[in-house]
Amino acid sequence: MKCTFAVLCLCACATLALAQSPSATSGAKTPAAPPQGPTKDPVSASLRILLQRSQHNVEGAIEAMPADKFSYKPTPDQIPFAHLVVHIAESNNSLCSKAADVPAPKVEEIKESQPKDQLLAAVKASYSFCSEALSKMDDSKLGDTVELFGGRQFPRAMAALGLASSWADHYGAAAMYLRLNGILPPSAQPKK
Repeated sequence: MKCTFAVLCLCACATLALAQSPSATSGAKTPAAPPQGPTKDPVSASLRILLQRSQHNVEGAIEAMPADKFSYKPTPDQIPFAHLVVHIAESNNSLCSKAADVPAPKVEEIKESQPKDQLLAAVKASYSFCSEALSKMDDSKLGDTVELFGGRQFPRAMAALGLASSWADHYGAAAMYLRLNGILPPSAQPKK
């Protein structure tokens, strides 16, 4: 029952994330088409599809933000753009590891004070890790218990759901930071 609910939630998150994705006219690379007919591992396959869009949009958003705007905060109580970038890299490494049941990569701690090129490289490395990890993922372990979010116990499916929802959330936040600085986010760019 819990696994069925988790799969339904992931499908809902996937639908929301795809709704934010670039249109066919945006010039973005089209992700692999979903398989036709029944899929052996629908959650894992869906995450691999969502990964491509997230990577394109998030990396594009980070590249589009000028280096001198990485300290930008929409309000004094919000995080700077650089903090969002650090959070994206860290959550990708953690959630992809937990979702796919593979060890997280050993990486040096990244800090929001680092230059743009280093922060972008950390995010790109985290997406490369996710791609490798999710290529090995199947749905057979989604009911296993994993430790997430401050040491609490959840089904592994929660890591998959958290991953899909965080990709949509992170890109939505990055797009807002860009727009507040007069920059059109990648998914809104006109066809070149």
